[in-house]
Amino acid sequence: MTTSTLSDQITAAIGAHGMWKGRLKAAIDSGKSDAAPQAVEDDHACSFGKWLYGPELSASDKASAHYKKSADLHRRFHQAAANVLSLALAGKKQQANQALDDNQDFAKISRELTRALVAWKEA
Repeated sequence: MTTSTLSDQITAAIGAHGMWKGRLKAAIDSGKSDAAPQAVEDDHACSFGKWLYGPELSASDKASAHYKKSADLHRRFHQAAANVLSLALAGKKQQANQALDDNQDFAKISRELTRALVAWKEA
């Protein structure tokens, strides 16, 4: 895998995953979403997940500590986002908003994922 492709994929992933907070806030406000929590939870379905788990990365890339950490955090990010979305769609606005707070799982995992992706990109 060329470094620019890895770098481009990671840059795109950081941006795409960064937009989730806004999508979740919109779902909390409206009680609606174009995605079901089960679909959001699938970390293989987003563009980054398809690349991360797909054939483009070499076996050595997938054996690296950066890959393993990023894949784990990516999975946890999707679980946390699905949890917030489930609360939002159940009409539990207060709980959903609290789940987006900086000291809760979604924000913590999101920050960790961004740091891990940046470290991988810079490696």
